[in-house]
Amino acid sequence: MKMLGIVGWSGSGKTTLLRRLIPALQHRGVSVSTIKHAHHDFDVDKPGKDSWEHRQAGAREVLVTSGRRWALMHELREEAEPPLADLLARLSPVDLVLVEGYKRAPHPKLMVHRAAADTPPLWPGDPDVLAVACDGGTAAAVRADGLPALDLDDSDVIADFIVKRLELGS
Repeated sequence: MKMLGIVGWSGSGKTTLLRRLIPALQHRGVSVSTIKHAHHDFDVDKPGKDSWEHRQAGAREVLVTSGRRWALMHELREEAEPPLADLLARLSPVDLVLVEGYKRAPHPKLMVHRAAADTPPLWPGDPDVLAVACDGGTAAAVRADGLPALDLDDSDVIADFIVKRLELGS
């Protein structure tokens, strides 16, 4: 399985890009899964639901299943957050895993940046950044640093870049 991080500051447009990029990649015959890293306490379950009650009672893992999907929730219970490699190993095989987050981890990355966000660029000094998906206000600076500047609003161009750069598909 190949993996690509979609990284950037909060509010840069990572999730919006992923929502457009996943179908664009699938249209090119690439099967895709995702991992989303959250920097805060989050819950995928609702208080009062049976699965929530199971976790609150102390279950280490709760698997919820139906005729349409299943989900496994694993409580760390004072354990350290697992490394990205361990999480990748839990996924079923696909052509590409897109990872939203883990911006400081050493893996291939597509940086997302908007000039209007007024955040510092993350790509200088990171050898794992393959390209920057950005708006026009950032493109010149990206190119000056020797990286491809991809139009953040053109998911087809970005998908083509990913397929070619990661050698995906036939």
